[in-house]
Amino acid sequence: MEALNTDEMAAYGRVGHLTVASVFSATEMDAAIADADAWADHEVAAMDAADRAWYVEGEVDGRPVLRKLDNPVYHRPMFRDLAANESLLAQVEQLIGPGVQAFFSQLFFKSPGGGGPKPVHQDNYYFGPNDRDGMVTAWIALDDADEANGCLFYADGSNLGDVMPHVAPDGQPFNLLIPDETADTFEMTAAPVPRGGVSFHHGNTLHQSSDNRSSRWRRACAIHYANGKTKLDHPALTYDLSLVVAF
Repeated sequence: MEALNTDEMAAYGRVGHLTVASVFSATEMDAAIADADAWADHEVAAMDAADRAWYVEGEVDGRPVLRKLDNPVYHRPMFRDLAANESLLAQVEQLIGPGVQAFFSQLFFKSPGGGGPKPVHQDNYYFGPNDRDGMVTAWIALDDADEANGCLFYADGSNLGDVMPHVAPDGQPFNLLIPDETADTFEMTAAPVPRGGVSFHHGNTLHQSSDNRSSRWRRACAIHYANGKTKLDHPALTYDLSLVVAF
């Protein structure tokens, strides 16, 4: 079990994010990608036109590519096992405290040359927790993630500030973002993550991802963990708490 050291904990507190390499093996990532692809094929076949318009983002080799799928930790044993990894949970507990639970999770599929960007936002605006420090996102890189294929970017130190107002673009009620005139005042730092590594970020940390300009996939699983005392006090969207997974 690999614990975070004093310097890593201090860096997380100072800048609001931390990358840890080699949490998972290549074999585990291969299995996760195979399971994600199988689930995506099943889900897209069952989607109506409205869902396809929101979730499908182009095609690769004649197969529709989904932007994302929600709650893999609840729905897929493969991803529940990743979320329950002993080292990962120990690191999460160091960052937010005991009673760890995964109350929401997402699978992201950025296809080669096609995956679009995600605008600047804060997770704590979406979730509205009663404790600003009681949540952390663990972003698992299923593929190598770098600036070319759409890695995350963070505003260093923004975790120390407040949650900012967000808006929804026309026709995208779930894509909440910080308006450009505010987001543009922050310098964003790229956070490449090697395959099998994890990027942790605080709920108040401003972050975004770029588009995929490469010939490579950039798939990732984001697990939103909370400690045992944190509640969703004023979420911006509706979350099904029956899907929470406690560890």
